[in-house]
Amino acid sequence: MRQLDFRTPRIGIDSVEHEAKLLRLWETSPGLKGFLTSVDHKEIGIRYIITAFVFLALGGIEALVMRLQLAGPNLSLLTPEQYNQLFSTHGMTMIFLYAAPILSGFSNYLWPLVLGSRDMAFPRLNALSYWIYLAAGLFLYAGFLTGNGPNDGWFNYVPYALRDYNPGMNQDFYALGMVLLGISTTVGAANFIVTAFKTRAPGMSINRMPILVWGTLTASIANILVVPAVSLAFLLLWMDRQFGTHFFDPAGGGQPLLWQHLFWIFGHPWVYAIVLPAMGMVSDGLPVFCRRPLVGYSLVAVSTVATMIFGFGVWVHHMFATGLPGLGLSFFSAASIAITIPSAVAVFAWLSTVWLGRPVRTTAFLFFASMIVLFVIGGVSGFMTASVPVDWQLTDTYFVVAHIHYVLIGINVFPVVGAMYFWFPKMTGRLLDERLGRWNFWTMFVGFNVAFLPMHITGLLGMPRRVYTYNDYGGWAALNMLTSIGSFIFALGVLLFFINVVKSLKSGARAGKNPWDAPTLEWATSSPPPPYNFAVIPTVGSRHPLWEDRLGEEGIVSSTDRGMLLDQGKETIGTTALDAEPEMIMEMAEDSFAPLSLAAGLSVLFVGLLVRNWMVVGAGAAVVFISLVMWMWPRRDLREREAAHV
Repeated sequence: MRQLDFRTPRIGIDSVEHEAKLLRLWETSPGLKGFLTSVDHKEIGIRYIITAFVFLALGGIEALVMRLQLAGPNLSLLTPEQYNQLFSTHGMTMIFLYAAPILSGFSNYLWPLVLGSRDMAFPRLNALSYWIYLAAGLFLYAGFLTGNGPNDGWFNYVPYALRDYNPGMNQDFYALGMVLLGISTTVGAANFIVTAFKTRAPGMSINRMPILVWGTLTASIANILVVPAVSLAFLLLWMDRQFGTHFFDPAGGGQPLLWQHLFWIFGHPWVYAIVLPAMGMVSDGLPVFCRRPLVGYSLVAVSTVATMIFGFGVWVHHMFATGLPGLGLSFFSAASIAITIPSAVAVFAWLSTVWLGRPVRTTAFLFFASMIVLFVIGGVSGFMTASVPVDWQLTDTYFVVAHIHYVLIGINVFPVVGAMYFWFPKMTGRLLDERLGRWNFWTMFVGFNVAFLPMHITGLLGMPRRVYTYNDYGGWAALNMLTSIGSFIFALGVLLFFINVVKSLKSGARAGKNPWDAPTLEWATSSPPPPYNFAVIPTVGSRHPLWEDRLGEEGIVSSTDRGMLLDQGKETIGTTALDAEPEMIMEMAEDSFAPLSLAAGLSVLFVGLLVRNWMVVGAGAAVVFISLVMWMWPRRDLREREAAHV
């Protein structure tokens, strides 16, 4: 990066030559080379989205097979071991391989556009995070496809996960795969944090950032802090299994409860990390269809941060039945109840926005608005289990299964599908079909509630979680059949969504720059955006730069067609963290094989650790070292430019 030259011309641009120059600088090479080396945040974001949706489909198929097994009493479609691997892989897939990466995909694609930048702060790090995510997903599914999938639940409790009780390779695949995935999450989170604080358009002070940015930024800060905890837990578990250490083995002085503390100190903030960015999508998308700004922007931004802060103090919420001291339980119970307050702020802001606006009932609006209903249902069931005596009755029953699905599907999948209807035109230049979209919405909404509302009753009737079959002495058969029917209806809705995407890619109606008449910067670019995003760096004067005229904000002028050229290389603006005042010009990385080769080296290294072949480990480490040298090696053009300045 170099210091900003304030003599840089700030002029209006309509020059075809200027845009052609930017295109040459920023465009990814065609063909296989471009695919493997691209660091374009838009391409990486779309890859994340597609890969995460593939994992969503796989996790959904696994769920349907389980629902066939549980549709009636005493069925034997699956053996106990097959069921254990299926429900463990389903949980791992939906929580770790779908829910967080899909949000990373949207944020990767949208952040530079909504921030008025040309790329993420660290483009190669961005590519690395995707390639490692893909490698970790393939690694984990290699275990499942060879009959060695995780079989101790996605929460992986010891001592059952220890070698004495689980001698196969199942938990080794899971432990090492999760450490590998943790590397992807950590480097991605660091990239988001720096991007949010340093690459905003001039004038986009911190109180003008879209709520989507607040949600992902908060989640990223949390991930930086908590992912190392769970990565350490999985590494210690692998060492217990492979080298006879006793971190979790009570026979050797270890502590099984240590696993739960390390896992849930990560697990509960992770829940908010996979819902806060989705809530940000609703906060930015819903007002567009209500034709007015979000009510209580500042309160929603503060509540987003407060929710995550509280989230760090409620991990024992998952451990009320483990025999911890009563005084400690009372503190964590109070925190678990208090966390509903900042969450409620967002709900009331959305309701007020709908009430005071003029809603346009598009498919995107239906998905965003339905999330409010599902959020309340999931929040109420979570609030109930925040009470220690109630949790003692409900823990390990299907009531908790219902709660987690209302959280993870109601507050993640529904906003994500709504976000696809909203931002699909920006990504592809085509609109999704609205008629098919309504069928898609109502099928998903009805199917989801038919499937998971009865689960609350099943749990209240005492049906335990994690059982592969049951007798009908509890009156559970009819409710389980209803849940299974609802699951297939919901799956049909998801299938309609995928059909709509494929159909619209081929023949969807053309979308202009701003088909929804939305207020944020991404809608000032073409659909899809050019590789360089903006011909000039925008200047922001308000939270709604494209709505300033209609909102009557006198004296406030944002500009998307006048600004800094930054066309001497792959450059974007660097600004101050709080007020977004221009500070420097950031030189962006060129396309590179280094992220892919580094991810490949790490993959080989982890395969070597899995089979305990130190030659393979050494080969992987060598590839990692060479890739890091490639990564750090100074670029020729940069060396020449620095020499010229000297």
